[in-house]
Amino acid sequence: MNLHQLRFIREAVRQNLNLTAAARSLYTSQPGISKAIIELEDELGIEIFSRHGKRLRAVTAQGKLVVAAAERIMGEVDALRRVRLDYAMQDQGELVIATTHTLARYWLPQAIADWRSRFPKMAVAVMPVTPAQAIEMARDGSADLALTTADLPDDDLLMSFPCASLNPMAIFAASHPLARRPRVEFAEIAAEKLVVEDEMFGQGALLSSTGLKLDVAVRACDAETVKACVGLGLGVGIIADLAFDPRRDHGLRALPIAAAQARQARIALRRDAVPRHSVQALAELLSSGAPKDPARQLIATEPIAQMTRPENVTPLRRPLPRAPALERKPAQAG
Repeated sequence: MNLHQLRFIREAVRQNLNLTAAARSLYTSQPGISKAIIELEDELGIEIFSRHGKRLRAVTAQGKLVVAAAERIMGEVDALRRVRLDYAMQDQGELVIATTHTLARYWLPQAIADWRSRFPKMAVAVMPVTPAQAIEMARDGSADLALTTADLPDDDLLMSFPCASLNPMAIFAASHPLARRPRVEFAEIAAEKLVVEDEMFGQGALLSSTGLKLDVAVRACDAETVKACVGLGLGVGIIADLAFDPRRDHGLRALPIAAAQARQARIALRRDAVPRHSVQALAELLSSGAPKDPARQLIATEPIAQMTRPENVTPLRRPLPRAPALERKPAQAG
């Protein structure tokens, strides 16, 4: 067994069992990948993949255990490589953040400015995506960390901790009769035509729990578009509080919504990757105003020792049985 075999298995799964695509992604040959997978299957005595003729068709039940182990092991290997690069480059290079438009526009810039004062040689790439896409980018390693308002269920691959609360606000034109109120009720908003930020409306279902019928006139791509539509009289807007600045947003009023629950923004990082010093620093900076959280403590105190302890690395649940070697020809691309 070797790391090449585990890397091939991981990539085959990521490429939907297309060995030609896996070979192209890894800059190697398709027959070489096929042979390496078969050799590992023979060594373990199981079929990792079921086949239809010479094509990979699906991951077997025992194969799923092997694939999960390969993901964890290769994640650790990738983390070790990042540690080496981190020391070699002395906090140079690029840090990739996947986040929503609202957090990218209204909350992240100041944190980046503070962080850059500590890491002036590093560049930052901010990728504005949907909450779900941010999670996926953290999961597959294409982002160093994700900032998202999506629900984060228990996840063996990701850990997360709170960094900010986003309180929903109703946005009115200053001339609107309700704009002079100190706050508004759900029922009052539901009686209006609504302009909603799609990432909030789709993820939070802010008003659905009230059972009120909603008249959504505009679904906007971001809070700036919501405010522009409200200013043109297209309806009452709903945005996060951090997206409203009375000094800048002339002609508009933002009112709290009675009994509306805040949405929690969270930082997500891979559990199996040792974060670079620069990533740790940004995560700590972003979460500095949030309540203490066990996951935050994990990254704040001895991250390498903590994350690589045996109890934090999930092993295969049971030993894989041996079986006679399988005789077959290498699978071809699907």
